[in-house]
Amino acid sequence: MKNLFAAALLAGTALAATVPAASAQEAPAAAAGVASPKPERGSFGFDTAGMDRAAKPGDDFYEYANGTWAKNTPIPADKANYGMFIALDDLSKQRVRGILDAAGADDNSLIGRAYASYLDGATVETLGLAPIRPWLDKVRGLKDRKGYSALVAEAAQLGVSGVYGSSGAWAGYRLPYTWPDDEQPGRMLLVIEQGGTGMPDRDMYLADTPKMAAIRAAYVAHLAKLLTLAGETGTEARAEAIMAVETEIAKAYWNRDDSTDSTKTYNKFTLAETAQFSTPTLDMAAVLKAWNPAIAEVQIRMPSATKAAAQILDQTTLQVLKDQLLVRSLDDLSAALPDAIEQENFAFYGTVMKGAPERAPRWQRGVNFMEEAFGEAIGKEYAARYFPPAYKVELRGLIDNILAAMDRRIDKLAWMQPETKARAKEKLKGFTVKIGHPDQWRDYSGLQVERGDLFGNLVRANRFNFDYMIEKAGQPTRRWEWLMTPQTVNAHAHYNQLEIVFPAAFLQPAFYDPYADPAVNYGAIGAVIGHEIIHHFDDQGAQYNEKGELANWWTPEDKAAFKQATQAMVEQAETYEVLPGEHMKGEFALGENIGDLAGMTLAYDAYRASLGGKEAPVIDGFTGDQRFFLGWAQIWRRNYREADLRQRLMTDAHAPSIQRVWVMRNLDAWYDAYGVKPGDKLYLAPEKRIRVW
Repeated sequence: MKNLFAAALLAGTALAATVPAASAQEAPAAAAGVASPKPERGSFGFDTAGMDRAAKPGDDFYEYANGTWAKNTPIPADKANYGMFIALDDLSKQRVRGILDAAGADDNSLIGRAYASYLDGATVETLGLAPIRPWLDKVRGLKDRKGYSALVAEAAQLGVSGVYGSSGAWAGYRLPYTWPDDEQPGRMLLVIEQGGTGMPDRDMYLADTPKMAAIRAAYVAHLAKLLTLAGETGTEARAEAIMAVETEIAKAYWNRDDSTDSTKTYNKFTLAETAQFSTPTLDMAAVLKAWNPAIAEVQIRMPSATKAAAQILDQTTLQVLKDQLLVRSLDDLSAALPDAIEQENFAFYGTVMKGAPERAPRWQRGVNFMEEAFGEAIGKEYAARYFPPAYKVELRGLIDNILAAMDRRIDKLAWMQPETKARAKEKLKGFTVKIGHPDQWRDYSGLQVERGDLFGNLVRANRFNFDYMIEKAGQPTRRWEWLMTPQTVNAHAHYNQLEIVFPAAFLQPAFYDPYADPAVNYGAIGAVIGHEIIHHFDDQGAQYNEKGELANWWTPEDKAAFKQATQAMVEQAETYEVLPGEHMKGEFALGENIGDLAGMTLAYDAYRASLGGKEAPVIDGFTGDQRFFLGWAQIWRRNYREADLRQRLMTDAHAPSIQRVWVMRNLDAWYDAYGVKPGDKLYLAPEKRIRVW
């Protein structure tokens, strides 16, 4: 699967203020059921006040379209970055807060009782560590290595990460998960990522730079502080011991490119075959059976790393194994623990890792807590309130236009062989488009939720969600399920289900505004739709055939031509110095960069086709084509903290926002629209412009 924005949200608002226009203008109208008769931003859907007209479009189109906004928009103290996505996420959270507040007084409301338990911080402080103490004591009471497997199994059920997927997992999965089998997408398979570390990238353990050394020192201090908060002594040396073990595990981690390769990571093993990943300390088969006795096979995405981690842990002292579980438990369950622990978690993962100086207010942290634990229970109400059925109809028409543009593009490809073209067009016909929200909802009625028991509510919800996930292993794929909630500001492509998915909260200005000029909508949501479509044909998605199966369906000639075309994109990306001395990783970012370039190409084709051969009117001095490119640039308005941007360069395959805007330098239409000439900094000679799709 490819998310448009990966594990975290990216970006901000069209106004210079820190409060997004959507929050101030749209929410009252939405609450009253009244739609705005004009675009939310500017006269045609773009905030011209945020431009820097002194900048030359051909030198830096991001600065031209967004420079004044970037200069005048501070990053809120509780944010690692700020821009369009964060503004929409803030709006979504405000709406969810309204839903939760309304439910809070109703004892019959599961989400109301759960949210009330989070807001009752006084009770959390009074209880202290009492709710988690039985679990911590069980960890402390481990007497021999034979009991470690049972602890690992139970930890995952509680929501505590470990050796089978952790905060260090490349794909961003903290725990094991079920996924449609890449070779048999009609059935579900349990998937295990490389794990066993507490930081999200191997280079944070291994890179010999002052910045990484500082992060490592801060991480050791964080581990020591958590052990102290748990009531332990001698914590500095014990923290160093945890760090030493995790560093050895990180050495065995797969690199970014191999970890995102669908073919290399498709490694399926029967339950009996998992013996090769077991040691006297950690019995994988025993862990899997504890989760679901019916599990017969498992996909281990990075087998050598998983095997190495098990062997390293087998050579680790029992005390270090226990200490690592103690600190991981406090970190992963910190949302339901006393404030000193939650604050310490934020101090490292929020401030050191991302640069945010302050936590979000408690209500907002409560919304985050609720979304993770009870997401679809909230989403059903969110969709009913905030996603009019007419949106789905209009958006489906726009998506169909872009799918048609892709069909025409396939016909015109000079590098693709005729037999491959036929299969590519068949694949396109098989797409499932999901817009707004599911038609079928999860049932939460079996989940016990009590006022005044935040920790109990969290672990019961974690068990409930883990069991819901793990019981799907080996079962038929539920095509009706969504992987994102309606209130999520994101989009994704699901390779082996041939899906493109756009949740309700994402389908709002500046991405989609039913009252905006069509050129802006095509440049914004249209290019995003094209991005998700093309993921099914990028360096990874193209490995899946017209049935969604991981299979070799391209001819050798297709592969060679595609490799040649995309190598230029790798090289172009690596010319971008994002921070002093730190460049983009071209191979790592390849799929997302293909998505951006081809997404814009498809959206532009569809926009021009929608005009029926006529020229769009000039609005406020901007032609239709100019407005199209402004629509793309506006959605990438975003300011970063340096720490967050540095981490993203290591862990996020998407280009930073400025470079995402610059992708238009490969489109001939941009040169025509803005009169870009040789000598302009972004100018590329026609033969240097990258053309993949």
